[in-house]
Amino acid sequence: MELDDTICYCFHVSKRKILNFIRIHQPRRPSQVSQCGGAGTGCGWCVAYLKRYFEESQQGVEPTEQLSPEEYARQRAAYIAAGKGTPAPGAIPLPETSDGGNS
Repeated sequence: MELDDTICYCFHVSKRKILNFIRIHQPRRPSQVSQCGGAGTGCGWCVAYLKRYFEESQQGVEPTEQLSPEEYARQRAAYIAAGKGTPAPGAIPLPETSDGGNS
């Protein structure tokens, strides 16, 4: 995933915004990353990514993902479909499935 790809689909927060927030504000705990536009406080899908970005920043490691933005969106849709979270009002819609409906 690239810097301008969305990480928090509920509140439209990009990877760039999250990494800049961590760099500038230097949160002391992973949960404080939620102060970046509410990231991680909607459906919860991105929380694992926010924690990883925080931990990697503490270690001085550059965050990288092997996922494409499309695969990231599909995995989030599966997470929502499994009942593990509810998107916030105004969240980026779930991707359409091959049968024409939402995931």
